[in-house]
Amino acid sequence: MNTFKLLVASASALALTAPAALAEWQPKKPVEFIIMAGTGGGADQIARLLQGLIQKKDLSPRPFIPINKPGGSGAEALRYMQDKAGDNHTVMMTLNSFYTTPIIQEDLGIDVTEFTPIGLMAMDTFLLWVNTDREDITDLDSFNAAVSEAGKNWKVGGTGSGQEDSVLTAMMEAEFGYDVTYIPFPGGGTVAKNLVGNQIDSTVNNPAEQMEFWRAGNTKPLVQFSAERMPAFPDVPTAKELGVEIEYYMQRSVNGPPDMDPEAVEWYVNLFQELFDSEEWQAFCKSDGLTCEKMMKGEDLATFHENQKVAHEKLIEKVGAGAITGE
Repeated sequence: MNTFKLLVASASALALTAPAALAEWQPKKPVEFIIMAGTGGGADQIARLLQGLIQKKDLSPRPFIPINKPGGSGAEALRYMQDKAGDNHTVMMTLNSFYTTPIIQEDLGIDVTEFTPIGLMAMDTFLLWVNTDREDITDLDSFNAAVSEAGKNWKVGGTGSGQEDSVLTAMMEAEFGYDVTYIPFPGGGTVAKNLVGNQIDSTVNNPAEQMEFWRAGNTKPLVQFSAERMPAFPDVPTAKELGVEIEYYMQRSVNGPPDMDPEAVEWYVNLFQELFDSEEWQAFCKSDGLTCEKMMKGEDLATFHENQKVAHEKLIEKVGAGAITGE
């Protein structure tokens, strides 16, 4: 974990050189906003929403440029950020593959606790989705019956081995005692489209990835894997309500590469705090089923990452890396 150096500045020296406002760190060139997932998915939607708000509200003297690096279940993005150590003009929107991909791909040489924590923007959730054409599936029991009958012919769409949906799929297989065929796609948006087109039978997409098709009546949620029912889905039961002990969340945090300058870190923390507090972000969280109570940052976020890394190591050990990767 990084030890952040304290900023020590002489007030008298600062007064001699420039006004405080001019002395504060700001980006001097465009900021790369890395997305460790494909286009159309939850991470992509969130990053582009935030980028748009930065531009709309004129919060940065230089633009933020969203760049998708989904290769290897986020390994491409993680390695890119590791190699950007010390760079003050690169940040990344992360998801739980931030933890799972380095655990499963040990030769990647990544320790995410060395990255620079900036801000936890939200905790995202998962729901179990099927196409509304499946009139025989109305709840978890009828879903499990259909999957058990189909066996490996049942196709579950996801965003890649080691990604969060593959972890949750493995958890469901272990809980209910069936095996399915997991089919990876470039991003959550593509998964959603394939569910609508009946190329796959189910998915555990995040709400944001399915909202458009749910509102159009193309897909339907059966279960939500959260502690309580989300306001956006008041009629959908939680797994725990149904006696199933599966609860899983997706963290949506912004992080920088290792060894960023403290001045730059402070600027980014303040920027994303302003975004977090904005009416636009809070409205998005409410409409798309995200939990956005408080932005975690600094040492609190660093500790959160350490704990999540350990928790995912235990989870992968429990369900087996092979169940997640399909090997």
